[in-house]
Amino acid sequence: MTMPKKLPTPLPLSMAIASVLMAVAPLARAQSLVELYESARAFDATYQSAKLQYDANLARADQARAGILPSAGLSAGASRIGVDNTNPAINSSFNTQNATLTASQPLYRPANWATYEQGFKQVDLAKAQLEAAEQDLIVRTSQAYFDVLAAQDTLTFVSAQKEAVAEQLASAKRNFEVGTATITDTREAQARYDLVIAQEIAAENDLRVKKIALDQLVGKTESQPKALLAPVNLPPVVPADVNTWVQQSEAMHPSIRQARSNVEIAELEVKKAEAGYKPTLDATASYNVTRNPTNTAQNGISSRANTSNVGLLLNVPLFAGFSVQNRIRETLSLKDKAQTDLEGARRSVAQGTRTAYFGVLSGQGQVKALEAAELSSQSALDANKLGYQVGVRINIDVLNSQSQLYQTKRDLAQARYNVLLGDLRLRQANGTLTPDNLQPINALLAP
Repeated sequence: MTMPKKLPTPLPLSMAIASVLMAVAPLARAQSLVELYESARAFDATYQSAKLQYDANLARADQARAGILPSAGLSAGASRIGVDNTNPAINSSFNTQNATLTASQPLYRPANWATYEQGFKQVDLAKAQLEAAEQDLIVRTSQAYFDVLAAQDTLTFVSAQKEAVAEQLASAKRNFEVGTATITDTREAQARYDLVIAQEIAAENDLRVKKIALDQLVGKTESQPKALLAPVNLPPVVPADVNTWVQQSEAMHPSIRQARSNVEIAELEVKKAEAGYKPTLDATASYNVTRNPTNTAQNGISSRANTSNVGLLLNVPLFAGFSVQNRIRETLSLKDKAQTDLEGARRSVAQGTRTAYFGVLSGQGQVKALEAAELSSQSALDANKLGYQVGVRINIDVLNSQSQLYQTKRDLAQARYNVLLGDLRLRQANGTLTPDNLQPINALLAP
């Protein structure tokens, strides 16, 4: 007799969903740091606002040229004139039409030339402001990128710890059933398992929040950063002299360049104020056409007059109620303020550069120490597990070793991300950060 074939057991719902997700997962391509930065550059509202402000500043700087270029204007009008005279008796009206073309060219206007030179300084100022916004975007994108990776690592390590604690809990229950362990071991393992469950819930929520922040920054949905290669060799700090980094900031940092441009603009503002004592000279020209059309009700006579005028216009200021003197005093004080702000920017940038430099060195030292601690923690966990099996260690020793190992793993992963971010912040601190600095970090990511 042929036995009927046994039907395959249907997969549980959770396993079915997991298999579907595994089949779909390869379709979601992970993005590198450079790719997500380019997306953020085209989408981020803060950077786009800075770029539009840069375009507006360029247009404002071009307006300064108007003061040294010629100007021209055309005016036209038409009127009707009525005359009513008693002696002699005249009662008439006639039309008048006129058009005037005027032009002028500044020949000597010191204030206008100072304004024109300020336009160039405004362009330099706008470039420095845009570079500062670009550097800020690089750091913000990298921060959001590594925040997601760190949250993923935390969730991975917490999940692994949950599995390890679950195994320890099951072992404690078996030992209690056979009488080789007390109920205390079981309760300790259960308490640690419940704690890890709470940590896993918090890690899942943190990952969700970090992904939302990255998606909002880059303008993508479900963006997936590429993870770091394992093992990863972190690049050293080059150059290895903090004074070299500080010296580079003098010429490169956007804050110092902005402050320097403000000093130069303030100096030109003093020249504009001093020009209030000086005369101005313009070349002027005009051409006027006046036409009186024929008035058939009166004498039937029409006329037309063409008038041209070319000359020079000299304007000499004599007294303006002490406004020029007070304006000069104001601009001199503002110039001194701009110089003080420049010195303050230099000091702030130098301090920030040194802080960032030693922060990177400290981070690299922490990575090496945590790598050693990871090996030690793994050895301690193995020793405690063996000791628990032979009865020289208790359950809480194993649980503590597990917590220490996974906490060390989380700290090590975060320390590596902090070193990579610290290198970018160091370059931002001394003003040399560019999108090209993302390429070395991109090379450390998984393909």
